[in-house]
Amino acid sequence: MSAAEPEACSCSSSSLDVEEKCQYYGNSSSDPPTEPHPDMDMFCCHSVQDSLLSSDSRFTNYRGILNWIIILLILTHAHLFLDNFIQHGFLIDLRKVLEHLMEDNYNWPSVNLILAANMFAIAALLLERCLDKGTLSPSAGHCLHLGNLGLLTLFPAVIILYDTSISTGGAYFSLWTYTVLGLKLYSYQETNNWYRQGSVPSPGTDKCVLHETKKHIEHLTIKDLYYFLLAPTLCYQRDFPFTPRVRINVLCKTLIEMVVLTQIIVGIVQQWIEPIFQRSENSFSNMDITTRVEHLMELVAPNHFLWLMFSFLFSHSYLNFCAELLCFGDRHFYGDWWNAKTLKCFWWNWNIPLHKWCYRHLYTPLLKKRVSQKQADLLVFLMSAALCEYVIALPLHSCRLWIFFMMIFELLVDVYLGDYFKGNYGNGLVWLCFLLGPPLAVMTYFHDHYMSHHGQHPPGLSVAECLS
Repeated sequence: MSAAEPEACSCSSSSLDVEEKCQYYGNSSSDPPTEPHPDMDMFCCHSVQDSLLSSDSRFTNYRGILNWIIILLILTHAHLFLDNFIQHGFLIDLRKVLEHLMEDNYNWPSVNLILAANMFAIAALLLERCLDKGTLSPSAGHCLHLGNLGLLTLFPAVIILYDTSISTGGAYFSLWTYTVLGLKLYSYQETNNWYRQGSVPSPGTDKCVLHETKKHIEHLTIKDLYYFLLAPTLCYQRDFPFTPRVRINVLCKTLIEMVVLTQIIVGIVQQWIEPIFQRSENSFSNMDITTRVEHLMELVAPNHFLWLMFSFLFSHSYLNFCAELLCFGDRHFYGDWWNAKTLKCFWWNWNIPLHKWCYRHLYTPLLKKRVSQKQADLLVFLMSAALCEYVIALPLHSCRLWIFFMMIFELLVDVYLGDYFKGNYGNGLVWLCFLLGPPLAVMTYFHDHYMSHHGQHPPGLSVAECLS
């Protein structure tokens, strides 16, 4: 039915007929007219309907309202950008970032720390070869693997905490590298153990784990290990899906995206976030509640844009660049988290590689040990929250557990309010938690780190100089 056509009149079975309900105009007799009136349709123009914006309405086409919100956001933030430029001038300077990344012309502790990570990867490969040849018992090999992973976890933490020459940016890059390496090597040893246990095919076994014993050693090579370490995945398997060739146009497109997005991120930090930091007089820990809320509200918009840009840079551009360069076929790096109607759905779709790793190496083994699904979900979530706190707080030498408790708070929101917020309201709750949740807690860490250095340097100190 088109918009120009009148809506059909629907009357319930208990109501009078149209002829009895809408009598002929001017007819004093109770008998209906012998011929219908030419304007009979105009007499009955109402039916039972809900307002489009009411909660009972099933109307979902809000495209016009979305366009209005987008235009309003653009105009509002254009005013913020203009006001920022009038107050502070043009603050973006890429040279400061490059100078910060160089650390020291003769001593690059973060680069040396990353190069040292190869020892742990080679140790994992040698242990797998010994296990495959039978020179190590499975229990002894498992203990040595866990020892190797334990050293891999402690080594960067000790260096970052006690080596004063390493910059905060270099510490972040190094710690994230070691964290990803630890997850990959755990999957590497666990999956190879599954291959050894499933060397004799059994009915119903997944085809990707059906490898004969004589073929095991063919995959335990330097090339196979480092392909997995460089591939955009955390879960190991012997045969990855491949694309036919490297597409140069896709490589160039993603490379341009990475360059542009990096410049936008630097611009947001230097032009928008840094002036807010410079107006602060105390750390968040020492602010009164009113000042704390005021500064948090000032940081919501730039912090949100920063996280969106960083998410697209890493989850889309960088991972697709690596996948195209290595002809890696599985490009499902994220789901449609922006449409998530529950926080649980958001967590599942935000980072697909990490979700696959948690499901494969944590959640499923817990279920096999007869742990209930709710308990397994809780343990996996707590591990993720602790990991986020670890990789953010350690390079800043500050562990306040704000990120961990903020994620716990989101879990409580999902448990107690999830049943009341469904559909579009649930999606709105997800976006609200994304705006005011862990990303904002992360920004408070950087704010306090900046303030701890600001008291020892001139007021014109930049964020890049503060992190060096």
